[in-house]
Amino acid sequence: MANDMRIIVFTGKGGVGKTSIAAATALRAADLGRRALVISTDTAHSLGDSLQQELGPEPIRVADNLDAQEIDVHYSIEKYWGEFQKFMVSLFKRRGVEDVIAEEVTILPGLEEGASLLWLSEYARSGNYDVVVVDAAPTAETLRLLTLPDAARWWVERFIPLGRTAARILTPMARPFGVSGPNVEAVDSVQRLFDTLDEVRAMLADSAVSSMRLVVNAERMVIKETQRTYTYLNLYGYPVDAVVCNRLLPETVSDPYFNAWKDRQAENLTLIHEVFDPLPLLTAPLFPNEVGGLELLRELGRALYGDTDPLDRMYEGQTHSLERHEDGSYTLSIRLPFVQKGQVELFRSADEITLSVGSYRRNIVLPRALWPLEVQSAKLQNGALVVRFARSGTSG
Repeated sequence: MANDMRIIVFTGKGGVGKTSIAAATALRAADLGRRALVISTDTAHSLGDSLQQELGPEPIRVADNLDAQEIDVHYSIEKYWGEFQKFMVSLFKRRGVEDVIAEEVTILPGLEEGASLLWLSEYARSGNYDVVVVDAAPTAETLRLLTLPDAARWWVERFIPLGRTAARILTPMARPFGVSGPNVEAVDSVQRLFDTLDEVRAMLADSAVSSMRLVVNAERMVIKETQRTYTYLNLYGYPVDAVVCNRLLPETVSDPYFNAWKDRQAENLTLIHEVFDPLPLLTAPLFPNEVGGLELLRELGRALYGDTDPLDRMYEGQTHSLERHEDGSYTLSIRLPFVQKGQVELFRSADEITLSVGSYRRNIVLPRALWPLEVQSAKLQNGALVVRFARSGTSG
């Protein structure tokens, strides 16, 4: 797999201008000589409107060095899940389940949101692009998309054993219903799906490859939702390297009518600096016209990045780290910004710990050295959950 392709994912509350920011970033990279692709994972696509180009489910050229793609969910599901789904649909239909219902219930949970992620591995393998910029869906959908590799594997490992074992188990199950078991190609397609999901998960969690960028407006409600997004991205180990504040009223606006607006904007900008520090803050002005078409997107890109390279890693920071102490104990620190005492739950099994914050969950596989150790304590400290592992009977 090519190791030098960058992935930049823009997410944020609906209506903050993610699409324009993503398109402007990709176009800026293309103008700097990078082979760029911008893709939209939002089912309500607006990327084509922003670029003022007709887009489809495969990349098309929209400018020098720049391709664009609007992910088609059904096209992607057929591409990556189709063979095995056909077998499962036939099994359900023989039991009297209607065609439409059978097709719906055999869709892997989360796959509709996450089908777009599967393309990233393909692009990394191809070596055709220096950067893929992702115009992600609004935050709730994006969180479901990014947690798909964990959630999907949980579902299938419990209900459909992988690889050749699946063929041995499912074939006898299917015979009483007059259905042949999954053929090798169908079983292999499941294995490929999970291999791809694992690759994508690794790429998105690798700060040398990927960056998540949070798009906000200078409004308290938007800022609060973006804080929660930042917490959950840290929970799953995805590297956030910048915050983008879009549609700022320019200082040149002098009409007294906007004075109160400007005052609130200044207060909220201060709040953004406070809650997202040390992440760098990129800003873009409110344009007099709707941002659309290549020229206005170029102007937006210049306003955002100035002389800097949009592919730069703007912040390098670990989401979790492990430290060994002289007494043989270990401390695992996991960044969980904005989480308060009582909001996080921790569960331990032999080789992993599970963290829950609200309705979101993350499993962290532990290194082998921690397997014989017990969790002695867990506490929130300076925006991180600090978990101490030691041998039974060791005091903390």
